[in-house]
Amino acid sequence: MSNCKGITVLGSTGTIGVNTLDVVSRHPQKYKVVALTANTGVDRLYQQCIDFQPEYAAMVNEDSAQLLEKKLKQAGSNTRVLSGIEGLEMVASLQQVDSVMAAIVGAAGLLPTLAAARAGKRVLLANKEALVMSGSIFMDEIRNNGAELLPIDSEHNAIFQCMPNDFAKGLDKTGVEKILLTASGGPFRTMPVAQLKEVTPEQAVAHPNWEMGKKISVDSATMMNKGLEVIEACWLFETSAEKIQVVIHPQSVIHSMVSYNDGSVLAQMGNPDMRTPIAHALGWPERIQSGVEPLDIFKVAQLEFEKPDFNRFPCLKMAYESLKIGGTATTVLNAANEIAVDAFLNKKILFTDITRIVEQTLEASDFVDVDDLDKVLSADKTARQIAEEKIAKLGVL
Repeated sequence: MSNCKGITVLGSTGTIGVNTLDVVSRHPQKYKVVALTANTGVDRLYQQCIDFQPEYAAMVNEDSAQLLEKKLKQAGSNTRVLSGIEGLEMVASLQQVDSVMAAIVGAAGLLPTLAAARAGKRVLLANKEALVMSGSIFMDEIRNNGAELLPIDSEHNAIFQCMPNDFAKGLDKTGVEKILLTASGGPFRTMPVAQLKEVTPEQAVAHPNWEMGKKISVDSATMMNKGLEVIEACWLFETSAEKIQVVIHPQSVIHSMVSYNDGSVLAQMGNPDMRTPIAHALGWPERIQSGVEPLDIFKVAQLEFEKPDFNRFPCLKMAYESLKIGGTATTVLNAANEIAVDAFLNKKILFTDITRIVEQTLEASDFVDVDDLDKVLSADKTARQIAEEKIAKLGVL
């Protein structure tokens, strides 16, 4: 077991976390789960602790942590239970951990993911908000501490696979013309725009191709998810928004493409299953089994591509605009969206109000340079307060 690589999974009870543990379980000689974390999901985290016997389990919510600790003691488990963000930061930076799967959804994942970067870990980044909120700070921590950053989002992982090995020299120097970032278009791609205000949370979380959590499914329906991915791609691949073209591809078979100056376009294809990018990043530069069915190209038969319509998907447009503004504009965009999506899922606002809340919050905000983490956290907090006020003015439905 001494040759096993130690892994911490931040957000182990979510979709990415569950899929990560599925891949890890296929390679018991390669990987050892050192720590698992969750917010409040005691029962699932308890079962994962029983199955994987990690040294540590951490829960953000203190009451949940106490309940987990009690259950594990009764089961005779030796897993040590920690609580709070500090607990998550600790397990992200343990000496015996080689890789950290950063799979906590939203701004809550920022501090433990930064802790992993500071500790020089291989960071498997499924939490796009870390880069959206604090891009330059996060990338500096990766570089300054000798950490490795490997993208887990299916699109960014696909881009990474299609990039030349020396892309860090600069895309222009390595012959890359453009990044083609694919999007399914979500469940309302063809719905008349006038009907979008009638969309229910139940409809919005029913993604046609991917199995995802509620928040990211709503983001996919508004295409804010793709906007956040454009921002993330700019940081990951050190490029500008002008170099990134969003392509709607309803089949979700091509996960993204890279266009080169000699006319070549390289695409990464596969069944829509998050275990593929997870396995790629876990094993990189090796290839390891993921448990995903091979792609049957004959079953696919047809691939479609469309340009995104900003009238239908204004959130995507706002993401591009926030990138151009720079500074904490993308932090505000993300914070307002998190609050608005939560309000929609709780049936406090309409689906179309998500865009309105984000737009109004951006208009009411002041932006500063991202050169200090406190400024980022302050901008995030203020934007959430503004968004809450805007929602309150809309009134309860």
